[in-house]
Amino acid sequence: MVDDTWSGALHRLWQAASRAEEVAALADDVYAPLLATPGVHLVVGTRWDEQHVLRYMRGLSAGSDTPVIVATTRSMPGAAVREPGGEPVVTRSAVEGLDDSVWPEAEFLRQAPGVSVAACTFRLDQRGWAALALAVDGTADLSIVENRLTQAVDVIVACHTGILQRGREARRASDDALLAEASLQMDSSLDVEDTLRRVARIAVPAVADGALVHLLRGEGPEFVAATHVAVQQQRALEEAGRHDPWLAALLARRGEDEDTVFLSGAALEGSPFAEAVGANGGAAVGADGANGTAADARPAGDGPHPTVVSISTLRARGRVVGSITFVYQRPEARLPDSAFLRSLATRAALAIDNALLYELRRTAVLSLQEHLLPSQLPESVQWDLSASYAVGDPMLDVGGDFYDAVPRPDGSIALLIGDVCGRGAEAAALTGLARHTLRTLLEEGTDPGTALSRLNRALRQERASRFLTAVVATLTPRPDGTALLSTCSAGHPPPLVLRGDGTVSEVLSGGLLLGVLDDVSYESHEELIAPDDTLVLFTDGLTESREASGAFFESVLPSRLSALRGSGAAHIAESLAQQAEMFRDSGQDDIALLVARWTGVPPGAGLLPHDPRIEQAALR
Repeated sequence: MVDDTWSGALHRLWQAASRAEEVAALADDVYAPLLATPGVHLVVGTRWDEQHVLRYMRGLSAGSDTPVIVATTRSMPGAAVREPGGEPVVTRSAVEGLDDSVWPEAEFLRQAPGVSVAACTFRLDQRGWAALALAVDGTADLSIVENRLTQAVDVIVACHTGILQRGREARRASDDALLAEASLQMDSSLDVEDTLRRVARIAVPAVADGALVHLLRGEGPEFVAATHVAVQQQRALEEAGRHDPWLAALLARRGEDEDTVFLSGAALEGSPFAEAVGANGGAAVGADGANGTAADARPAGDGPHPTVVSISTLRARGRVVGSITFVYQRPEARLPDSAFLRSLATRAALAIDNALLYELRRTAVLSLQEHLLPSQLPESVQWDLSASYAVGDPMLDVGGDFYDAVPRPDGSIALLIGDVCGRGAEAAALTGLARHTLRTLLEEGTDPGTALSRLNRALRQERASRFLTAVVATLTPRPDGTALLSTCSAGHPPPLVLRGDGTVSEVLSGGLLLGVLDDVSYESHEELIAPDDTLVLFTDGLTESREASGAFFESVLPSRLSALRGSGAAHIAESLAQQAEMFRDSGQDDIALLVARWTGVPPGAGLLPHDPRIEQAALR
């Protein structure tokens, strides 16, 4: 015969279990149908932790709608005899034979009119177990009572398992989202210091309450970043990261250890994270963070005591790049697991390593770029020379722009500027060939047209796959203080002349690109420049800087240059380069400028003063 009343109650209990967010929410759905069982007068539930500490007790009598709930932390070592080893255990006991040191429920069970106790102990997880005890009288069918008790326990265990599983899934989803966001944030910068700061900031407070990042240098761990939810503690963390010998020794000792280590209690003694360690302090705990014991541990400064410190090695491409230390001030249940920390450390290490490689590449590129340009420009009382070079490619391949200034045997000076098509090693090789070839020929007194023709021939003989543009301008002093400007161009943007009165003119130039055809000749254009006139040579990175509206800097260059009248060569070069970079919304070409202000007399004698108001007006 089917018991429809119990079957319906059990069905409702399973439905409630599927929706419950905590086991305690099932109490009403469990206690009421058990109390409806003939001969059952009282139901008492208890919850224990792994140290046999009673955490919770709830009792409900038949005919009562108000349960008695006791929340406690009563240590009862004697209850160890009741702890289930695996499957649920059902026992029968006489009420008068209950030992209070083993059965905290006895005080309730003795008040019921029952003569015996049917109890079931069952494990919820590795951290604790529970029990359901029923007070029954002599009219009860004990087989039915035990069957219903076992079925109710099955629902409770399944509910708890489902809650844990849903919690793990939610946490895994949250962890995956955090890791994805961390990767995006860390990969969005190629600056080493910024990347390291991002690593620390991303983890706090989502992962931990504080974070320290160290980079592995030749001399050992080097502090680079720290963050904490509390400002005062952040300052303490930064101080510890920089100067604390305990932490430095620990990081050095860990070396290439890949496992995340969790430290708590006594393991933090002598550290910047603990002023004192309680008697129950634990040692280093396992990689899963289990068995960590909260202790009286705190960084210098005010704030709550941290409970655990974890250290993860940052390893990328087979080498250790540093370490990340997390400080936790939260319950053990909210500590991240080692798998998550390993994944976060791996992503952080790759981002840091990419930034380090980028920094090395940047340093190498800039060093090579410097060797492709003159270390200094010649000085004379008759000219004021300066140059500017701005790298435009964010990937930092070596550019092909070059310039030089060459004093010649006849007292003139030759100014040259050029641009090799493309970037990279091949462009750098052609840049070096072009600059040094032109410099050598011009130093020997070769006229600019012949020098360009011979460079073109050399490029053709070398079967260079890239072309280049260049312009050579010579300034020859004349007795009246003026200078003869002779310009010879090979497909390069024409230079500009800023006159002393602020007018700007373009130097006539033409000529074919270098390295395209054989036996090309180049002609020169001549004109006079007076004292206070300024010659400006530049590459197309300046004129082709483009703003969002589509306009090129070329369209405003004459007015911007005119506003710089009265300025020295250095100010003109730097100002034009900066203005072009600020103007640019698109375009990534390098910008090279070579500026020569002709004085004809010693510097400072009779020069027009620079008026910054004119320059500012041109920027509006």
